[in-house]
Amino acid sequence: MAAVVAATDGFAVVGAVTTGEESLEAAAELRPDLVLMDVNLPGIDGIEATRRLVADRAGPVVLLLSTYDVDQVDLEGSGAAAYLAKAELGPDRLSTAWRDAGAGLRERG
Repeated sequence: MAAVVAATDGFAVVGAVTTGEESLEAAAELRPDLVLMDVNLPGIDGIEATRRLVADRAGPVVLLLSTYDVDQVDLEGSGAAAYLAKAELGPDRLSTAWRDAGAGLRERG
């Protein structure tokens, strides 16, 4: 994921973590505009971590990523701005997802 972010104009990696708990700590410390969250994380999973992040109205926009088809993941109430298959993630797709979801950030701002 970091390579895709680095290859996307206007984006920069400000942090990377390996667990759901670390994602919450890093987001609180780094205050990113956008979080790319893997559904499958050790500890609390990415869906629960997303719920917690978006509960803070000043929190980041979250895009959930997984190798699973969207039909295989229960996204109900996650609060994620979008769900993307990892196989689809590239600079163009990331830019489009941010453009589509980023309006929510500006409205909260």
